[in-house]
Amino acid sequence: MCDKVERDKIESSWIDSVRLEADRTEMLGQLYECISEDDRLTASQQGRLEYITTMSYIHDYLCDGASILEIGAGTGRYSIALARAGYNVTAIELLEHNLEILRRNSTDLDNIEARQGDALDLSEIEDDTYDMTLLFGPMYHLYDAEDQHKAIDEAIRVTRPGGTIMVAFLSAYAIMYTNYLYSGFKEGMAENFTDSWDVRHFKEQVFTGFDITEFEELFTDKPVKWLKTVSADSVLEYGRRWSQLEMDEEEFEAYVRFHLATCEIRELLGGSSHLLYICSKTEEV
Repeated sequence: MCDKVERDKIESSWIDSVRLEADRTEMLGQLYECISEDDRLTASQQGRLEYITTMSYIHDYLCDGASILEIGAGTGRYSIALARAGYNVTAIELLEHNLEILRRNSTDLDNIEARQGDALDLSEIEDDTYDMTLLFGPMYHLYDAEDQHKAIDEAIRVTRPGGTIMVAFLSAYAIMYTNYLYSGFKEGMAENFTDSWDVRHFKEQVFTGFDITEFEELFTDKPVKWLKTVSADSVLEYGRRWSQLEMDEEEFEAYVRFHLATCEIRELLGGSSHLLYICSKTEEV
C-alpha cells in the first residue's frame, strides 16, 4: 500500500501521460489499474471522512428491506457494507479490474449481485426497480452534457417513485486547491475555467469538477425533488500533503462530529472535493 504522497504522485504522473486517443472505458481502465481504488476510503483521514459522511446519509434515507443499486460501485466498499448490513444490493461497475476485486471481496454474501455495466445504459434494468440508487463515481468522468444527463436519467428511471437517489460529484473549486495549489495554479485556472469563470469539462482533466449550482441545474425539469447537497470530505483532500493536518484519533473523531454538523452549510460546499446531491424520485407528470 502506498502512502498518501506516493498515491498523489502516481495519479498525477498517470494523468500527465493520459492517452487521449483511448475511449472512456480504456482510459479509466488504465487509471484504476495504476492506483489503488480498494483502499481509497480507508487509507487516509480524508477517505475515511468521505465514507463516514456518505454512509451516514445513506442510512438516513434507507428503509427496512430496501433494495439498493450502486452504479459505478468501484471495488464495492459501499455495496459490500450495505449487503453485510442485510440489504439486497446490485452493484454495477464499468471496469473489469474493479469488478474482480468487488466479486472477490463479496464471495461470502448471497444478497449482492455484482455485474459489469455502464452508467449511460442500464437498459437491462426495468423502470422503477430500486428503493435507493447510488450514482457514485461516474459523474467524475463524464465530460459532455449529453452523457451527464444520460447517467442521471438512467439513475432516475430505475428508481421507484418515492425512492432516494444520491449522486456523487466533484467541486471544480476544490480541484484547484487539490491539484494546483502546490504548483501550476495559473495553468489550472486556464484548464478549468473560461475567461468568464464558467467551469470547463474536457477529457484531458480525467476527473472533472462542477460549480455547485451548475450541477444542481442538471436536475432541472427531471422528475425529482431536491433534498440536500452535502459536503462529503470537507477540506481534507487538499490538505493531505500537509503533515500538520494528520490528526490523532481523538482529534479526528472531533473533526467528524464538527463536519457532520456543518456539511450542509451552503457557504462551505465548494471547498469540499467530494459532494453528494440527494433527491427523491417523484411521479412523472
